[in-house]
Amino acid sequence: MTRFLTPAKIGVLALIELYTDAIVPTSSTLPVLSFILNQLIPATAKSYPREADSAQSLPFILDIKSFEVLLAAHPAASGLPGRSLWDHFLKKLWEIDSLDSLHTFFTQRTNLLAKTREDVKKDGDLGIPPPSENMILLSRTSPFGSFVRRSKVEFERLRFSDALALWTAFTRWREQSRTYWTRRNGGLGRWAGDRALGEGEEEWGTDATEMLELVAYGGVSLEDEMDGSVSTDDLEKLLEFQVEQMQKLGNRVPPEVRDKIQSIFGESIMIPSLSHYLNFLDAWRSGDYPTSFDNLHRYFDYTMQNRDRLFYQYALMNLAVLQADFGCFDEALAAMLETVSTARENKDMACLNFALNWLYHFGKAHPDTIRGTDSTNMLGVEREGLAYLRVKAKKTGMWTLWGSSLLSEAKLGMSNGESVATAFENMLRSSQLIVDKNMKTMMGPQLAMYSSMWARLGVSHLSRQYCQIFLSCHARYTLFDDTLRFTCRLAHLLTEKGHYDEALEKLDSLDENSLRSWKANQYWLRYRGVIRLKRDLRRDNLDGANQLLSQLLQFTGTDMDSDLAFEINILHIEYLTRRTDYGAALAKIEQMASVMKQDGDDLNLQVKLLTMKALLQDKCGRPQKGFSVAVRAASIAWRARLVPALWVAMGFIANILTSLFEFQASAQILIAIIPQALEYENCSLNAQLYSFLADACMGMAGQAGVGSTKRKENLTKCLEYIDRAFSEYSSIEDIKGQCEMMAKKATIMKVVGEKILANDYAGAYMDLKKEAALAQA
Repeated sequence: MTRFLTPAKIGVLALIELYTDAIVPTSSTLPVLSFILNQLIPATAKSYPREADSAQSLPFILDIKSFEVLLAAHPAASGLPGRSLWDHFLKKLWEIDSLDSLHTFFTQRTNLLAKTREDVKKDGDLGIPPPSENMILLSRTSPFGSFVRRSKVEFERLRFSDALALWTAFTRWREQSRTYWTRRNGGLGRWAGDRALGEGEEEWGTDATEMLELVAYGGVSLEDEMDGSVSTDDLEKLLEFQVEQMQKLGNRVPPEVRDKIQSIFGESIMIPSLSHYLNFLDAWRSGDYPTSFDNLHRYFDYTMQNRDRLFYQYALMNLAVLQADFGCFDEALAAMLETVSTARENKDMACLNFALNWLYHFGKAHPDTIRGTDSTNMLGVEREGLAYLRVKAKKTGMWTLWGSSLLSEAKLGMSNGESVATAFENMLRSSQLIVDKNMKTMMGPQLAMYSSMWARLGVSHLSRQYCQIFLSCHARYTLFDDTLRFTCRLAHLLTEKGHYDEALEKLDSLDENSLRSWKANQYWLRYRGVIRLKRDLRRDNLDGANQLLSQLLQFTGTDMDSDLAFEINILHIEYLTRRTDYGAALAKIEQMASVMKQDGDDLNLQVKLLTMKALLQDKCGRPQKGFSVAVRAASIAWRARLVPALWVAMGFIANILTSLFEFQASAQILIAIIPQALEYENCSLNAQLYSFLADACMGMAGQAGVGSTKRKENLTKCLEYIDRAFSEYSSIEDIKGQCEMMAKKATIMKVVGEKILANDYAGAYMDLKKEAALAQA
């Protein structure tokens, strides 16, 4: 394997010569130059839209077919009429008919470059005429000129064996065009393209010439077709691309690509050190932590041999992130603190700001780990630390960190229940920065913040639309983790409507190769488990729910996503409540509340626990005991503008008023909040509120006189609200809720003397019980 030159690069040199000879017409200049630049500066392709960039379809290792597709459609500006650029290109390739011609080809590349004053003076002294005015000369510092000069130097450095291998690979690479070139030139000899064999046939004979060809070239076979087609330079570019894609999208290398890379490595004696970093990322994503540690140390050992301690902080930073994923939080914290010290020592502001940002988020996720160290003073008070990061990021031009700092400030304000307007202001500033700097990778956190904000404000359809916008327009440019979380968010919204199968199908529609990443796969599996657990709880399949819950509770440790862990704990409380183990459920709530109070967690989660506590008091038959808890939850939700939580809390307050025989006040509260609650599209909440309203109407009917119009009116409303609650419970397949509504209807019919209807509803109640028992069996 050569260090730089390949047959494809010889083709690019020939194409550059076509351009400098003014054979390329003006109308064809742009596609030809784009094709060449894509090979010389692959990074330029990143600035083009994917749909408009035709170079995206080019193979990594250019074959001669790629040149044919480009050139065959364009006529030549000079030469014989009817000839295309493809014909002129093949002429230059087939003129290289020996190893000596290949040497001459590279020697003449200097004629394509603009000459210096000294060269012009020397040519004048020797009587060499200046180049034609029609010929385009390349600047020595231009991308074209730099490529031509490097190609010539690299060829001159080749050993004879490597030059011979390059010539052999070139003949194989060119062989696909033999049929066309023979047809256009009225038939060529058998040894066309190899002058030595063609001239020696008369002296040696056909058999001896064939034997010499076999010895020199080894035969042209499919197995050897790729030999010599890849250089070390191409291999390094391939590794850089793979590393960039893995860091950008968070995926592993596809198996077929990995096998191809390994086969290319087999042809090379020297393996680039970047391959160790690629192996580190792949092992990390797969969850193979011993292998990832080994490859990380190996990569930075090779790197720092050449660059001393210049990149030592990046080794520590990668090590800290890896150990955090592995669950070694103390070691990760120590490594990141050393990263901060080393980055300050080396005055690497980019690394320093990233490390400080990581420490902030690490402290939010693992407050117990960071609390016992002096690193709490690293950023000072939370808000001051974010302000420091924002100012430093703006000063150093780290736009991604600047945007994430603004979003973190907005999230902190939301968690603390501060001004919604201030949170929106920070989000809008971040959005403007993302649009101005075209930071597509930041669209995931940005839209996630908008979706979360609208969900807290009770506008469910806007929250859902932001998720759909991301998946439709921005998912291809960002990390797969963002795609996974938005998909899970949509699945959650579908689950709240009772569309369990559709939610599972949405999770199953995710890319299989992306789910090969261990961390993403674990999150995906757990979320599937959460959806199935919700369905089993609502279907009253408590045995199946117990099996799922016992597995999910094993993953609620510090290494798990905090939101998902909270969701699993809430479902655990619901499971204990349905088992009527109210003591264990209350103990679980108190434990979670004490942890949140110590860590200063999100107010939204604290309000949820308070409402769960009020629900437990109601289940125990003592709803009045939860009055202070419900009022406190409503007060916090109102101040923090947690609208869905406010509706839940007000619903429990109304239920408590019903237990105190304040039926009119209870009904007024429920009638005021139900229309807004319906917009949130949470069937469980809607059913609960309708059930409370039915109880309030039943109480007002009991206070009215026997046979009075008001009594009949309230009973009619009560039956209507029970039907609506039953419909909502049916949407989410909540068997227990449906049974409760049927029991209420049977009781009402018995009170009003409709014994036949009462028996029918009682029969429906028993049918639902049997259905639940069959599902559980």
